Amino acid sequence: MNIKQELPINGQIREKQVQLIGENGEKLGVISTKDALEKATEANLDLVLVAPNGNPPVCKIMNYGKYKFEQSKKEKEAKKKQKTLEIKELRVTPNIEEHDFEFKAKNARKFLEDGNKVKITVRFRGREVNNAKSGENVLNKFIEKLEDVCTVEKQPKLEGRNMFTILSKKQ
Repeated sequence: MNIKQELPINGQIREKQVQLIGENGEKLGVISTKDALEKATEANLDLVLVAPNGNPPVCKIMNYGKYKFEQSKKEKEAKKKQKTLEIKELRVTPNIEEHDFEFKAKNARKFLEDGNKVKITVRFRGREVNNAKSGENVLNKFIEKLEDVCTVEKQPKLEGRNMFTILSKKQ
């Protein structure tokens, strides 16, 4: 896991003078880069350019390897806490049977309770697309059936031979 932006260290710093911060966070004032590098070498640490846009630029004496390790650890921890949101899709036809409808509605309810979004798609085959109202009725029936656990994120919409709606969990 890399840090997004590598910071210039030791010999990579091209500034003539820098604002120096010691290893314990104390300000050591504005000194030449050469002197700052010597202080870092004496302490057996690295000189890291932490704020290149400052006037003068700010450098800190620290253990760069340890710093990078801590940063990658923080990134991993942040990723663990992230909840990835999935969109589950249910496909139905405009003339769906009652039992199939109940089964799909039960699955949609389960997906919503797990915190996922549900996209319900009505697929029209052949001349069924001429009677798009029946597909819209099916979608509205789903919305009605699940209204206690969901909110409609996207109203039923016809795109080509498919009509769909997106439902998300009620807050």
